[in-house]
Amino acid sequence: MAPNDMSEKITSNSIDDAFKIPQLECGAMADTKSFAAAPAHNEPLGFPGELIDNWQEVAIAKMGELAEKNRAFQVYLDTCVKCGACTDKCHYFLGTADPKNMPVARQDLLRSVYRRYYTFAGKYFPWLVGARDLTREVLDEWYTYYHQCSQCRRCSVACPYGIDTAEISMAAREILDTVGMGQKYCNEIIAKLKKTGNNLGLNPKALRATLEDLEEDLEEETGIAVKLPLDVKGADILLITPSADFFAEPHIDGLLGYAKVFHAAGVSWTISSYASEAANFGMFIGSYENMREVSWRIRQAAKDLGVKRIVFGECGHAWRVGYSFLNTLAGPFDFLDQNYPIPQHIMEFTSDAIDDGILKIDKSKNDEFVMTYHDSCNVARGSSMGRKEGGQFDLPRKVLQAVCNHFYEMEQDTIRENTFCCGGGGGLLTDDLMDLRIKGAKPRMTALQQVTKDHGVTHMAAICAICKTQFSKVMPKYGYEMDDIMSVHQLVANAVILDGQETEDDAPETAATEEK
Repeated sequence: MAPNDMSEKITSNSIDDAFKIPQLECGAMADTKSFAAAPAHNEPLGFPGELIDNWQEVAIAKMGELAEKNRAFQVYLDTCVKCGACTDKCHYFLGTADPKNMPVARQDLLRSVYRRYYTFAGKYFPWLVGARDLTREVLDEWYTYYHQCSQCRRCSVACPYGIDTAEISMAAREILDTVGMGQKYCNEIIAKLKKTGNNLGLNPKALRATLEDLEEDLEEETGIAVKLPLDVKGADILLITPSADFFAEPHIDGLLGYAKVFHAAGVSWTISSYASEAANFGMFIGSYENMREVSWRIRQAAKDLGVKRIVFGECGHAWRVGYSFLNTLAGPFDFLDQNYPIPQHIMEFTSDAIDDGILKIDKSKNDEFVMTYHDSCNVARGSSMGRKEGGQFDLPRKVLQAVCNHFYEMEQDTIRENTFCCGGGGGLLTDDLMDLRIKGAKPRMTALQQVTKDHGVTHMAAICAICKTQFSKVMPKYGYEMDDIMSVHQLVANAVILDGQETEDDAPETAATEEK
């Protein structure tokens, strides 16, 4: 549905106006904090239940350990020359006007403390280099502003030295967790996954019942028994997908799209109840140990089920972890079929199926939608697809245009490697940060409003579970409906016609025959 006339609708005069450096509002977001983790959230992750007595000593030591262990982190802290190239690249700074949400200023919250304890100048002449002591006030400031960074890495693309603010945010959160000052949203999710295998805390019995219900829906729609298998040993493919695909729109429709593609391709596949989650929130909190534990579940499930391939569903940061880190965290995967990418993205699988002529597609099934596409940050700036440069940009568009007749791009400076974040990534998808999320979405939504104005775009597609959830919440604030965000495989599901499928064209004949 096109934008409506909601009184809360947020608009900008133009894209150029929306992306200008705003008039600074010092401290505008100082009181915006996400809920702190309780002991029940921290302790399963190996962190103190609450702030420890010697937190300053431990935090400073942890900072030094990270700088010694991660050479890139140390370089990022030592290199910045305050050139300002990153200033207008952060969606949160553009949306909030708080100067501490400038990437360079956010980095300096930690860099200033690092200089105080780990550089010669900072130790002996702190006033000359902006070095600060680590006080409780500074620690609280870290908690506030490092949970106002979605780790999207757009600023890193603009930085002439390649400083990665996401790495600094992740390090700051790891330090905070190490002293018992974790964030409830991320830590609670990881604790649930450790207990049940997914972020929702969905047990195997409930998962099986959910999949059976979806199978019934598919059969009612198509007249064909399309299966969503669970814990099938010897299947060719293990699907690792975000748990949102099991319970929420538009994610569910994307899952049904995977099932239709696998069915049409004639491959055997399965979901694992032990590893029923693609998302890896260990990355958001900068915890290698927790990233590894989540990833190891995927390896174990693949071995236990004896599959040949691992295919990831539509989840942005899950694909970044899968593409960039999975082999390091849980490899080698020498027991899988080496003729396929390890892991493989569902977009690669579907693209190959299109190229091979396996899918019967009726693009007119999506004619009610005028589409655009949102490049999710972790896919765009932390991965690739299709074994070729730029595949993470080209493959989703190729699939979209194969199943849709009406597709238009948003402003070039807001897509592909320059894509703006949805505003809810990096562990910020929590209602206690809704004000930040709405403001952070402004650059992306401004570009969407522009393409709606220019081309009549009605819907936006994405391949990230967090993006889809975030947009369904914030799009109404910008004059759209909740369901104007779609999964790419939701559109695939609409357009794919399975062999023997009952279609609307068959319905009148059937009715006429029954009357006779």
